[in-house]
Parts: sequence; structure tokens; C-alpha cells
Amino acid sequence: MLTARKLVHRRLTRALLTLSRVEGPKYPPLSTKTLPQFFADEILAKNAEQPALVSKHELADVHATPWTQKHVAKDLHWDFSEFHAHIEALARGLQDMGIEKGDRVGVVMGNSSVYAMLQWACARIGAIIVTINPAYKMHELLAMLNLVSVKALFLVPRLRGSHYTGSLLRALPELHSAKPNSIHLEGLPSLRSLIIADNTGDPSEFRRERESLPCALDFREVLQWTPQALRSLDELHKDDIINLQFTSGTTGLPKAVSLTHSNLLNNGRSIGACMRIGPGDKLCNVPPLFHCFGLVLGNLAAWTHGACIVYAAETYDPRANLRALVEEQCAAVHGVPTHFLGLLDELETAPPEVQSRLSRLRTGIAAGSPIPIELMRQLIAKLNLVDLSIAYGMTETSPVSFQTTPDDPLIKRVETVGKVQPHVKAKILDEQGNVVPIGQPGELCVSGYLLHKGYWEDAEQTASVVRRHDDEPETQWMHTGDVGIMDEEGYLRIVGRSKDVIIRGGENLFPVQIENAIGQYHDVHEVAVVAVPHAKYGECVGAWIQLRSTATGAKGLVPGQIARQMLREYVAATMNPQNAPTYIWFLEEGESLPKTASGKVQKNILREWSVARLRQQPDSAHVDAPLIQV
Repeated sequence: MLTARKLVHRRLTRALLTLSRVEGPKYPPLSTKTLPQFFADEILAKNAEQPALVSKHELADVHATPWTQKHVAKDLHWDFSEFHAHIEALARGLQDMGIEKGDRVGVVMGNSSVYAMLQWACARIGAIIVTINPAYKMHELLAMLNLVSVKALFLVPRLRGSHYTGSLLRALPELHSAKPNSIHLEGLPSLRSLIIADNTGDPSEFRRERESLPCALDFREVLQWTPQALRSLDELHKDDIINLQFTSGTTGLPKAVSLTHSNLLNNGRSIGACMRIGPGDKLCNVPPLFHCFGLVLGNLAAWTHGACIVYAAETYDPRANLRALVEEQCAAVHGVPTHFLGLLDELETAPPEVQSRLSRLRTGIAAGSPIPIELMRQLIAKLNLVDLSIAYGMTETSPVSFQTTPDDPLIKRVETVGKVQPHVKAKILDEQGNVVPIGQPGELCVSGYLLHKGYWEDAEQTASVVRRHDDEPETQWMHTGDVGIMDEEGYLRIVGRSKDVIIRGGENLFPVQIENAIGQYHDVHEVAVVAVPHAKYGECVGAWIQLRSTATGAKGLVPGQIARQMLREYVAATMNPQNAPTYIWFLEEGESLPKTASGKVQKNILREWSVARLRQQPDSAHVDAPLIQV
């Protein structure tokens, strides 16, 4: 029997398109509730005893909760009632710290229960959670905190190769004499509170970290278990901003995308509906929570449908992910191609019985990079991901605007990003602003409830991408910068990115930032960075470099493997290591970067050069040093 949603979908797609313009169904209706109101009315009221959160890398008593968790296990297992109690305790603690509605609360940590609690606790009191990439260098982190005037910062002592407490003290030595909840720094004028969550696994080490930073609170000290009044839900509005996520455009300069209750709640509901996920299901959420993939496609898509989130590890760990899928009998797993390839590699060396214990696995989302059809076949055959969904979006659209469903043919789930989501309009325009016929490429524009409220305090940048069109002056459209092709059934293919963003293993890397880093090296005259095809990561960084004519001799760079390695290490030391080029080509004397008449580098030509060089000399420009960890 067809559901109402399927009937509407069938009616809308029965008439074949001639122009690349679509509008999603109006069913189900959008929620007008805020996130905390929806949690109370729709999640907690209906699923209080259902599993809500499993964190395999955290002990059951990690937060010194004044009661024992109901689920008997060494690691953290909460149902929705336990999750709610922790959210409320943290919301009271934030309020006691002086966090007001609209205040920004920064987070620098891996996937954990603390992050999950903060996502809901900030929304509960109307604060704005600011999700920050843990791979930022300290100068990048400080710039982001100042850009949005963060009042409270939650972080862990260490994550992978980063030591945050030590780096903060070196950058801001006056923290030594600051007092808890009363921090006043010239370098971070808005910051008042610093909170550290223990991820060391060693009480003695954590105590030393705390003692080195006397102004920092232990996260467990923030939790307020004594019942006291919280800000009324009536003070919150569905269009209030509750999340700032950083993204970059053609300039490469960071911008904070402003997302609301309505943006995130309704997008999460739509995403989960496409996945067919519900109470009793567990989703292994692999992508990082600082990214909308983990925060919205993962957390909110599951929780808004009463499903459980599982964190296998703080950061990407394919062995831990496979173990979590088996031990928790997960129904879903999220990831980019790199994550799925890692799972398949782990499965190859696992005992034969492991595959038979993945029988409940059926769905999840692949996004960030295209999924090759052979990989999709392997995921179905070996991991039972028969309903794996492909999603497309951008941070500025909350993020998903197109997504496949289990009803779509396999070829459509591989070659396209599906159809437009409910309550969303989309069209593809040529350079003159005309809607193109089906089958022709153009810039994708998206409209609807999912549009962000603008880049934080940056009206100029917002106006450059969110525009009104003459034929629909009442409608605001997000110009995605992505080149798409729509077929007669409304399925969308993304064929290019006019912003030249490099998507490496699902993570967006921005050429201008990498060019700025390489350009600071004393022997570099000019540099251009482009995406280069890569079998494992989908894309990697390729750099075309013109050295200064004086870059010779014992102290200068001489084109070759040593110079490539020096530049690669330089980039890795200057910004996060994922940006370090995998391929570096040096222009010969007399050569120059291809440019337009106006002097703009023609990166489309450089991409063609890169592919040609790889075919002719596949290893000649490859840098072998294993600096990057994904």
C-alpha cells in the first residue's frame, strides 16, 4: 500500500520535465516548533525508554552522573529519558554560567556525548552553538572565536596530534592568571568561560591539564543536577539562530553560516524520512560533528525519528566503526567513500562470522564525494546496505536539498543525488539567469525553509549568494556555485563546482587558503591549487608552482622530490595537514600559469594538465610522505 508521501511523489513525477525547475512535495507539513519543544513533544514523549545515545569510547560514569545508567554496560548507553536528564543538567549549568539567549558557545572536540548534550542544551536556552574544526591551527582557532565573539569555549585537552590546552597557553599566556567564568583577554575580548571535558582516559593526566589552566572548569562541574527553573520555551522562536558553522567561498575567507531551529529541525526530519529510519534503529555516526554531515544528517536525522546515535570513536577509526556496527547491531552507517572503503578493508581481515552479524545493517547516507557504482555494489553485497541513500547539499541550505530514497533505481542512486526534498524549490540557470532545458548544465539555485539566515554579521557576502530573481521577486534563492544537470524525472547530477572547492575524503579544502600558505614560502613566485582525481579520497590537492628565478643553489628550492617534500611539510605545519598537496608540479623556466585576459588563472586548464600529467607520468609529481591521516 502506498503512503501519502509516495502518492504525492508519484503524482509530481508522472509529468516529465522539459525545463530544469522542480518543487518538492508539501507533505509532510513543516514543523513550526523549536528544537527543544519538538524534543519534549515528539521525541521524549513517545520514545523515553528507547535507546538514544551510545558512545563506545566513553565509560558509563564519565560524567559522574548521580545515578547508574539503566543499560548494563561498561561504555555509555543512554535512553532518551537519560539523555534528556543530562541535557537539562547542562542547560542549567550554562544558564548559571551566565550564558544568555543569543550568546555563542564554541566547541572543539571529537564525536562524544558532550558534543551531543551541547547541541540540545544550547538550543534549550537559546544559545548558539559554534562548531569548530579541531584540525584548525591555533591562529585559525583564535580568528574563528573572535569572528563570532564566542563567550564560552568547550574543548578537550588533546585530539590526535593537537594539544589544545598547551597551545592556548602559549598563544595567550595571560590565561595563567585568569579566573573561572571571569576571563578577560586582549586577544579574545568576548571569552568569559573555558570548559575542559576529559578525554584522556587518565585522571592524573587530566588533573595536570587542569592545573596548568586554573581558569578552566571541569565539564562535570558545569552540570547542575539540582532542579531549578530554566528559561521558558515560550522565549524561543523557530527562526532564532542556534548554530554557526564555518564555510568558505571563492575568496577562501571563513564565513559563519547562521542556521535556525526551523532550518535544522525540518531538514533532519526530511533526511531521516528518506532513510526510512525509526525507533529501535541505531545509526553509527562516523562523520565529525563540527560538520553538518555529522551534526544534522547524523544526529538530527536519527533523533527526530526516535532512532539512536552511536559514536564508535572520537575520530575516524574504521576498526572501531566495524566493531560498533556488530556489537550494537546498527541499522545504519554514515560516511564518505573513504569511510566506506575503510570498513570494507577491515571486513576483509575480520573473522568470517563478522559479516553474518551485520544482518541488521541496511541504510545510511553517503555524501561529500560521488559513490562509484562498483563501491555501491560492494556495500550492498558485503555490508547489506541495500537502502544506502545519497545526499546533496551545502551548509547554507541546512544542508540537504536533494536526496535519494530506497525507491530509486540503483543507477539513480549512483549517478545522481536524487530528487528535491519536500518544501524545497530548485532550478538550474545559465549565465544569463535563464532556466536551462533538461540535460543541460548550469548553476544550481535552491530556495525554501532550508535557506540560512545569512553569514554572521556579513551582509555583503550574504547578498553575493542569496538573491531575488525578477520572475519571483518574493523568493530568495541560494546560488550554490555548483554546476548541475537535471533529467526529465527531476533527478539531479552535480558535475562541477564553480567555487573550485576540493572535496578530499568528504572534507572541503579551499584552494585559496592553500595557495596563500604555499605563496608565503620564500622561493615561490606564483601558485595555483586544483582538485586532482584520487582513487581513495575522490579528490586530492594538486599544486602548480612557479619558482622565483633566484630559487637555485644550496639554500633555494630546486625542482624535484626534495623540494616537493619541503613544500608539503611547510603546508602541513602552516594549516591542517589534509591541505598538504599530494601532487606538486613545477613550471619550467619560461612557462607560466594559464590565465584569462583579465589575469585570472584558468583552473579548468590546470585540471586538464593535471590529468594529462598523471596519465603520462603517474608518479613523477607524487609526494610519498604519509603526513595525512583521515
